[in-house]
Amino acid sequence: MSEFVDLYDRNRKFLNRVVDRNTYLFQPGEFMMYVLAILENEEGKFLVTQRALDKKWAAGGWEMPGGGAKSKESSLDAIKREVKEETGLDVINGHVVYSYFNEDQKRHDNYFVDIYHFRFDFQLSDVTLNTRESIDCRCVSLDELVAMNNEDEFLHFERIMKALQQKK
Repeated sequence: MSEFVDLYDRNRKFLNRVVDRNTYLFQPGEFMMYVLAILENEEGKFLVTQRALDKKWAAGGWEMPGGGAKSKESSLDAIKREVKEETGLDVINGHVVYSYFNEDQKRHDNYFVDIYHFRFDFQLSDVTLNTRESIDCRCVSLDELVAMNNEDEFLHFERIMKALQQKK
């Protein structure tokens, strides 16, 4: 199934090209956009999800909600859509707290990631998982998140920790 994404340069400038992310081999200096959401409730707990077991990459791994931006989608629109699709939650007042680039010329895996931080009133009972994306979820404290990573790698852990250290 085709999934079309926009191509950007290292300055995040749209290159006026749309490609199928599943078949295109990203060339040096070409990037697609990903987004991640740190969802923090009023108790200071973070929503984490466990990836479905049939995922091509990191099946069964624990992570924060997020994914790839579709063609013509802004970073903010992408994170709102991804959070809604994966958790059923609506997010409004968040902002990018950390961004990073990955350029892997050997695997043609080039992307940049915007990490958003949303603080709002939600409970685990408010979450409706999309089982094509995730098979489990939890609300965890920062200490529990660190423990999860120590037990078995939590996806994007170092970058999430950097994002949490940014000024709020």
